[in-house]
Amino acid sequence: MPSAIAIKQVPGKPGQVYYPLEKITIPDPKPTANQTVISLRAAALNHRDLFIRQHLYPGTTFGVPLLADGVGIVTSAGSSASAQKWLNKRVILNPGTGWASSPEGPEHPKGYAIMGGTKTNAAGTLAEVVTLDAAELEECPEHLNDEEAAAFPLTGLTAWRAFFVKSGNAVAGRNILVTGIGGGVALMVLLYGVAQGCNVYVTSGDQGKIDRAVKLGAKGGVIYKDKGWEKTLQGMLPKDRPFLDAIVDGAGGDVVQKGSRLLKAGGIISIYGMTVSPKMDFIMPAVLRNIEVRGSTMGSRKEFADMVRFIKEKKLKPVVSRSVHGLDIEKINGLFEDMKNASQFGKLVVTLGQGGKSRL
Repeated sequence: MPSAIAIKQVPGKPGQVYYPLEKITIPDPKPTANQTVISLRAAALNHRDLFIRQHLYPGTTFGVPLLADGVGIVTSAGSSASAQKWLNKRVILNPGTGWASSPEGPEHPKGYAIMGGTKTNAAGTLAEVVTLDAAELEECPEHLNDEEAAAFPLTGLTAWRAFFVKSGNAVAGRNILVTGIGGGVALMVLLYGVAQGCNVYVTSGDQGKIDRAVKLGAKGGVIYKDKGWEKTLQGMLPKDRPFLDAIVDGAGGDVVQKGSRLLKAGGIISIYGMTVSPKMDFIMPAVLRNIEVRGSTMGSRKEFADMVRFIKEKKLKPVVSRSVHGLDIEKINGLFEDMKNASQFGKLVVTLGQGGKSRL
């Protein structure tokens, strides 16, 4: 029977517990007519996986393989033509189900069911194999190796919606601020923005991460811990466009207070996370300047296809911070420590089987 990594139940309250990893066996795959069986080559961590280990994520459960990002080879398929066409192809997996194409949000009454570690979806990618409906697959961009391919599905999709759909400013020449550079979503927004011809600026608590972002195409960046960082950023903006058009943010906190001083009238804050606090203030000066805050989460199946197509066209390469090989609990725990310490720049990846830097 195939192996996988899940969390093991131990006593503890949400936010105080840290569930250990355990290797489990999963049933031999038996695809129905429209399903495919994927032998996984690589999988990647997201912050939600850390939250799951801390029981801070909705629907956290045990016995379900972790992780939602994956790339692999279709090794068997159901009888339908839609499934059979994928045989022997290297594919990227749509990380969730329940959201086809609506611009407002998931159509399914229970919402978007992301793979990995919860009651809402029995599949996960930290496993030797996974069984998925053929409709959830996209052919892997040929220019990406397995590590790179595993690095973009969920973070790339979240970044796609936050930037292309919600920011209203994915246009060449616009000034975009991306906060918290180094995380997977922020880096994908940076890559998208540069590819679109935007002037992208970043914030971080680490000058080294800002320097690496500049090498990826950012125009500049500031240390958000510094007093008056918004004034420093103001001085970096082009003379003929001395304001931000949009902010893509994953922290929350004082982003409205600081951002409203930098944004143009009618500027947009597209926010996909609130790691600083689950609450933030919306201040009157922002109201008077018609600033909009738009929440953004994950993305639809249509947006996933649009994203993969864009990555292929632009030959974008997601940033991989570090990878380990195999279902080795000690090594995988090391990746989680990187995430806990916020030391990574890019995605944390587990290669599986023959996966790694090689391409087909």
